[in-house]
Formats: sequence, structure tokens, C-alpha cells
Amino acid sequence: MAEKYNICLDIGGTKILGVIFDSNQKIIYRLKKKTRSGGDAAENIEEVIIGIVDEMIRESGIKKKQINAISAGAPGVINSASGIVLFSPNLPWRDYDIRTPIQKKFGVPFYIGNDVNVGVLGEYKYGAAKGYKNVVGFFIGTGMGGGLILDGRLFTGNEFKGGELGHMVLEPEGPLCGCGQRGCLEALSSKKGMTAYYNQQISRGRKTMMEPLLVNGTFRSKSLKKCYIANDAVTVEAIDRACHYMAIATGNMINAISPDIVIYGGGIIEAMADVFLEKILAQVDRYCMPSIRSSVEIKAAALGDDSVVYGALSMIQGQ
Repeated sequence: MAEKYNICLDIGGTKILGVIFDSNQKIIYRLKKKTRSGGDAAENIEEVIIGIVDEMIRESGIKKKQINAISAGAPGVINSASGIVLFSPNLPWRDYDIRTPIQKKFGVPFYIGNDVNVGVLGEYKYGAAKGYKNVVGFFIGTGMGGGLILDGRLFTGNEFKGGELGHMVLEPEGPLCGCGQRGCLEALSSKKGMTAYYNQQISRGRKTMMEPLLVNGTFRSKSLKKCYIANDAVTVEAIDRACHYMAIATGNMINAISPDIVIYGGGIIEAMADVFLEKILAQVDRYCMPSIRSSVEIKAAALGDDSVVYGALSMIQGQ
């Protein structure tokens, strides 16, 4: 009997990571490409996805008939049951059926879910949260994503809109968030939030190593690490501020859920897990009940760039 393979994708606003898993859940092929959607047409993104899957099949040497399923995580509110993207902040999709054209093209099942939900699922099945039943996940990148595993199942809430941990309001009079609220965790602790802090301090005449490294309203995680190691004062403040609010958000989730574990992932954590965990752990006890905190572990995600593709694999396997 011919070997069967699963193709799993992490679809972002600027890149797509694709991997092929063999029947032993081992990655046998990997491809990362920048996405240039070329306008607002949802079909353009769809064509890019189809093109990448075609390229993966061709370059890896597997046959189309050996594909078992295709699965993906993507940003936005996504109905995993129907395969319809209700809304995506970085991609031109509104109430868009992405499943039908992919399944029609390749003749296999196609699964899709919110990228951070899928990333937390990946960590639950294969990474830092393996073996735990109740998991809170924060993914710190350009924005702030969240995901919940409750009693061993991914929790997506009513109409798949749950898990928006980045938009819990921590400072009602705080900075404006892209969602329209003020003082969201995302507006305080993500790259966007830290960039806003940098710009505020620069406008006040302060000098920072990060100023020339801010590009298109954000920065690379490696740049943040470089500036922190150099003890750049504004960078230290930006990180301290981000970790302060992460500690408050973590404490709130510990009180609300009483999880077995809280995990942090995303690009910032990949670059600076030790720094962020140390600073968050130093404060989190102030913001939750000791009796609940005592049974919660706090860790960095373990799968790095592959959290979402492993979560996509988990969707094929039915979680």
C-alpha cells in the first residue's frame, strides 16, 4: 500500500509555510514563501495557496494520489466546520469559502482554522502542552493571539469567535488598539504595542537603537533582542511594560480558567523566551489567587515556527 502524506500550511499575511508529513508524523519536506496577494481579490490568495501546494507536490517527489488531506491555519475568524473565512485582518477574505476550491482542485479533504487556535492545538498535541487537559496559550507577534484547550478540546466559542485573548482590556484609558478598543493586551504587549511605545518616546526626543530598525510600523524580533542585550533604555522599558501587562493577562486567565498550563509562543518568544518568562514570572503571582496559581505551570512553546503546521496536522487527525 502506497505511503500517504498530509500537507499542512501556516498562512500569514506576508508568508506561507508549508510542510509535508509522512504517516509517522515526521516532516519530510518544507517550503516557505512570501505572499504577494496582488490586490484585494480573495482568489489571488487562493491561487497562491494552490500554487504552493502544487510546488510542494512537484518538488518533494510525492504523487498527487498519495495526499491524504490538506490543512491550514490562517489569521482571522474562521468557521472550521464549514471552511468559510468570516473575516481576516491581514488577508482579503470576507465570508469566503476557501475549502471548496481547494478540495475541488486536489480531490482530498481540506481543513482550516484560526492560526493561533491551531498553533495552541499543535503545542497541545505535539509540544510544550502535551499531556495537559486545560491550556491557555498566548502568541506574541506583530499582534497578540490566544487559544484555549478546555478539557482536552480546542475551545472556539460561539460561531468560532472565542479565544481573542489579545483583546482583553487591561487599561480602559490606554492606547488605541486596531480593534477599536483602548488598552487591549495587543495594544500594550505585542510588536504593535511596543512599536507605539517606541514612537511615543522618540517623539519626546529620546534616543533609541531601535529607531532605524523600525520598518513598516514594526520591527524584527532579532532587532528587539539585539537592542535589549545592548541595554538600550527605551527597549528595556518597552519589554518591561509588555511583560507587566502579560503578567496581568496571565493572572486573569489563571483565575478564570484554572488551567494546567499557560504557554507563550510567537516570534517574540522564539527570540527572547528566557527574558520574557523571567519578567512575567516575577509578577504574575500578584494578579491571581495563590490557591489557583499553585497548580499552574508556565512555559514557552516548544515547536517554534512549526506550532501551526503541527496543529493543522492535529485537525486532520480529528484533534
